[in-house]
Amino acid sequence: MLVHLCTRAAWQTAQEMGCYQPPSLATEGFIHLSRPDQILKVANAFYRGLPDAILLWVDPARLSANLRWEGVDGDVFPHLYGALNLEAVTAISDLLADPDGTYRTVHPAQP
Repeated sequence: MLVHLCTRAAWQTAQEMGCYQPPSLATEGFIHLSRPDQILKVANAFYRGLPDAILLWVDPARLSANLRWEGVDGDVFPHLYGALNLEAVTAISDLLADPDGTYRTVHPAQP
């Protein structure tokens, strides 16, 4: 499984549109994804204290767009070159920050 961090509002918009297209798809040409073991580092580096943060749990076998693994800062991350089709999202889970804004725990996915 792969994960993508977004807000609950962004996920609601995706469901209304029929696919998920965050701003990075237009500005960078891809959607940032992570392995589950990478997401806390990413969340704390770029999204500290983001209200209503959730994780989309993505099954790579269900993706319609091209998935590439690319090197970033000494690690390898999955990047999705196209919209995220909703069928590939198998579950969501809340990503809750501690009072200081730090993410310390990834909660289990909820189907």
